[in-house]
Amino acid sequence: MWNWEYAGEVAGILLKAVPNVLLATLCGFVLAAVLGLAFAALLRSRFKLISRTTAAIVHFIRSTPLLVQLFFLYYSLPMLTPLSMSAFVTGVIGLGLHYATYMSEVYRSGIDGVPKGQWEAATALNLSKSRTWGTVILPQAIPPVVPIMGNYLIVIFKETPTLSAITFIELLLRAKNEVSISFRVFEPYTIVGVIFIAGSLTMSLAITQLEKRWARNRAS
Repeated sequence: MWNWEYAGEVAGILLKAVPNVLLATLCGFVLAAVLGLAFAALLRSRFKLISRTTAAIVHFIRSTPLLVQLFFLYYSLPMLTPLSMSAFVTGVIGLGLHYATYMSEVYRSGIDGVPKGQWEAATALNLSKSRTWGTVILPQAIPPVVPIMGNYLIVIFKETPTLSAITFIELLLRAKNEVSISFRVFEPYTIVGVIFIAGSLTMSLAITQLEKRWARNRAS
């Protein structure tokens, strides 16, 4: 049966892990957004070697589970190289790299949605590549895909329990630790679920508000 006294006690303990979860989510999302844009640009390279190599990397990462990638980065990479990372850094890199491959597809759809005339106008004005991307293409390509990017933010948030496999202290690992002490599973795991629902709904609401604001700005 549900024990409110124990639930209150364990809720306080679990909430201490929320900042770790949010930080890993935010850092992983930023890394995914930056790498995703880089992947999208490289996939459009006119040099076949670059575009095909990038496509192979993207396909390889998408075809392997995130958990396997985390294990490789955290346990195998230090055996093969002098490089050793903390669980947090490994988790952020794993989340960022994994979801960058999906974000590249989001960027691609946005870039493909820019009218061809915009590219031709930039060429006619003799704009450099960097100015073409920075002032003409991306300002038009990114706003329409913000809702999709927001969905990936929520997905990354819900994937953070995977990081418990590499000993990163997040909600699920903290709940497991509490269960191993109290032998009560109902309250800790229920509270973890409630926290994830509340977090996902809050992010979804924030993304919706951001989308509406951008729509108003474009209309004005």
